[in-house]
Amino acid sequence: MVGQVVGVRTSDLLEADVGAQDSPYASGSPPPRQEHTSKGANPLRRTSDRIESWFGGLLLLALVLGLPVAALSAGLTAYGASMRIVQAQAAERHEVTARLTTNLKGNTDAAKQQALVRWSDSDGTVRTGTTLVKSGTPQGATVRVWVDRDGSLTNPPMSALNARTSGWFAGGMAAAGVTAGFFAARAGMRHLLDRRRYARWDAEWDLLEPLWSGRFRR
Repeated sequence: MVGQVVGVRTSDLLEADVGAQDSPYASGSPPPRQEHTSKGANPLRRTSDRIESWFGGLLLLALVLGLPVAALSAGLTAYGASMRIVQAQAAERHEVTARLTTNLKGNTDAAKQQALVRWSDSDGTVRTGTTLVKSGTPQGATVRVWVDRDGSLTNPPMSALNARTSGWFAGGMAAAGVTAGFFAARAGMRHLLDRRRYARWDAEWDLLEPLWSGRFRR
């Protein structure tokens, strides 16, 4: 009886030991792993795939480097040109006080109306002209108008805010243009490579199709 019990327990222990060795959770050092080393480039990667990858990398580099340069250059150029206009208009135009010579209707939806005004130049010459005046302004009221060197009515000069806005707009348009060029170039290259791939697939299928179809005609 004792021998049978011992035998059963011994066999159980042997089976448990064998199972523990086969189990992935067994104690002890794990078996060495098989390293999958690369023996070269991917054999499924075609020449067109490598060209697309290289070209995409060059385009991305051009986008990263060219976008800020183009945006900054265009923005500064537009800002500088606008500031020269601001300075020129500020030197050529000045504001004078004019007097309204007509009555304006106050019951209108327009915020401003064309009205006849009269003013005097620095040399005393009396001039008249038509300009926009706030609706409801009574006759004889004074308004401020802008005149040029010839004494003719003109628009207010461009401000520095207008120049900054022009610079930001030009920089944004340049950045958008560079980005659009990046996507257009990448799409164009992919289209050309896909046409080449489809042509090669058609040529290879023309060679393979008779052999493939012949298997089913036997």
